[in-house]
Amino acid sequence: MQLKTLLRSLGVLLVFALVLPGEEGMWLFNRVPDSLRAELKQRYQFDLTPQFLDHLRTGSVHFGGGSGSFVSPDGLLFTNHHVASGCIQNLSSQANDYMKDGFHARTREEEKRCPGTRVRVLAEITDVTQRVQGAGASAADSAEANRLRKAEMSKIENDCSANGADCQVVTLYAGGRYNLYRYKEYEDVRLVFAPEFPSAFFGGDPDNFSYPRYCLDITFLRAYENGQPVKPENYLRWSRKGAQVGELQFVSGHPGTTGRLNTMAQLEFNRDVSYPLLLSRLASLIADAQEFAAKGEEQKRIALEEIFGFQNSQKAYTGFLSGLKDPQLMAQKQQQEMKLRAAVSASKELEQKYGSVWTDLAEAMERYAKIYKRSLLFETYAGRGSTLFAFGKNFHRYAEEIAKPNEERLRGYNDAAVPQIKRRLIREAPVYADFDALMLANTLRALQEAYPDDPVVEKVLGGRTPLEVATTAVQGTRLADKKFREELAEDPAKIRQSDDPMLQLVRLLEPESRRLIKEFQDNIEGSITDAETKIAQARFGVYGENDYPDATLTLRLSFGPMRGYTETNGRKIPPFTTLGQAFQKATGKDPYILPDSWLRSRKKLNLGTPFNYITSADIHGGNSGSPAVNTKGEVVGIVFDGNIPSLPNRFVYQDRTARAVFVASQGIVEALDKIYNAQELLRELGVR
Repeated sequence: MQLKTLLRSLGVLLVFALVLPGEEGMWLFNRVPDSLRAELKQRYQFDLTPQFLDHLRTGSVHFGGGSGSFVSPDGLLFTNHHVASGCIQNLSSQANDYMKDGFHARTREEEKRCPGTRVRVLAEITDVTQRVQGAGASAADSAEANRLRKAEMSKIENDCSANGADCQVVTLYAGGRYNLYRYKEYEDVRLVFAPEFPSAFFGGDPDNFSYPRYCLDITFLRAYENGQPVKPENYLRWSRKGAQVGELQFVSGHPGTTGRLNTMAQLEFNRDVSYPLLLSRLASLIADAQEFAAKGEEQKRIALEEIFGFQNSQKAYTGFLSGLKDPQLMAQKQQQEMKLRAAVSASKELEQKYGSVWTDLAEAMERYAKIYKRSLLFETYAGRGSTLFAFGKNFHRYAEEIAKPNEERLRGYNDAAVPQIKRRLIREAPVYADFDALMLANTLRALQEAYPDDPVVEKVLGGRTPLEVATTAVQGTRLADKKFREELAEDPAKIRQSDDPMLQLVRLLEPESRRLIKEFQDNIEGSITDAETKIAQARFGVYGENDYPDATLTLRLSFGPMRGYTETNGRKIPPFTTLGQAFQKATGKDPYILPDSWLRSRKKLNLGTPFNYITSADIHGGNSGSPAVNTKGEVVGIVFDGNIPSLPNRFVYQDRTARAVFVASQGIVEALDKIYNAQELLRELGVR
């Protein structure tokens, strides 16, 4: 009763309408509320029609952990250099370093197939909430309900995939809704154009998540089907006018997970437990990778992509953590939670259904905190950076899961997923033994330091150093051989029987990893999901369903105009930078080096051309590569970053200084034309 009295004293019980500030929102394409359409009509005189949304949805693509778009009727794809860096790195060699020197296919015959790269287009969305929630409705406890919901999700995906489609059941509103996404997938993706790494990532890690910026972070690829360029249902035309200050833009992409609906217990868990441990692991991985890269140019080339990925994650989590350590942000989140809880408490029906769920969730997070570090080291971050360990673990898990009934397998291993799993297992992937062993040794060293007397760790090491164990496994394994992997993929029994040293190492670690997974699923995950679903339903009961769900790395729509901002010290930040300013910023020393191609072309360039720019669009990690389009649906830019103030937007959106950072279409055309002489590419884009 004391809690109820305290909540009522806040005086917020009559404020139930949900009001979103500015350009907030990562909107579902199938749930754009009328209120948003009306707002866009009033503020920008733009009618957001179903036709506009369908065109943008089917012109957008998903690149694994990033985004992209079709930009020609012949399957030309547009994304960031850093999104396509896996392809570029895999195609590179000591003789042809496409990361360093760039790549340009002037004919279709010169385009190079990207090993393991695939793109997906969201073709259809179906609400399957009743089926999933109904599957767990009669369960005896939350753990059983969790298992039944997962089994139903797998069944739905299997049924959808029976005709060859790529299907995924997506959890929205923390379990308040479930949607089935059906994708059209393209597995033959070829590299067309990539600039040199120094121009794509100008400013390097010091400028990452900052602005002003001067990066040509772009890549063009092409999707093929049956050996011919894809003819997409829709593609996004290139704007001749380009990005303009104050003009409304839409962003269509795949933002990564956000925590705006997290409770205080979840935010405090991330602040005090999860993020500090993640940052510690990333710092260790970066140190080892940089030490390897310092040994020579070839070592630098080998480690480049991993270092970029680790540093990018490190900077992102540092920004997230800074938000959670901000008393003002946490007070705002506390107020939001107490407002909702007060509304629930004020209703006898809602109180009876949902009054205790915040306590239930807090208790589940306390249980999670007790196993999180061990789970991180044995499972989530185990072998991070080691291609061969990843192969070994994926093969072992595939063999174990495929032997079970479909409904009893881990998520992601149902029958519908098997073709994709096999493709991942046999994908082309360059392996660099010394670097691979170093990254694997990093995991083993972390286990040794955290649990020196643990029987599992002692058994794994067997009196040897972590590097000795890792080197033995890497040098002895056959998993770098694609033919060997193809044999294993076709016969799971061979995986279980193999004496391959990497598989043997995985087998030593896997029982503890499996135990932790089971403990999480049985004692923690079910309680979290059950509580989150009830909180989502409570929100629906109080605020209605016009809100957007947290991001899930699935397609979302956001919007905002190009505009600058003023920092707290009064410094005014301009809405865009120019090509000329990139030359002014260049020092000739890493990471502020412009390639020779740029230096030779300087006199030909219109140095006043907009290069990078910012908008207040609501984006998050995973939006990299997202197209920015004007109200005509024309490409005016591409997302490649956010600034430092945007990182706490993971939890609370603010648009005073938070900005999304883009490469302007004008700067791209100017560079393609006068630096790279890519006339055939410009003609395909329709600007020549």
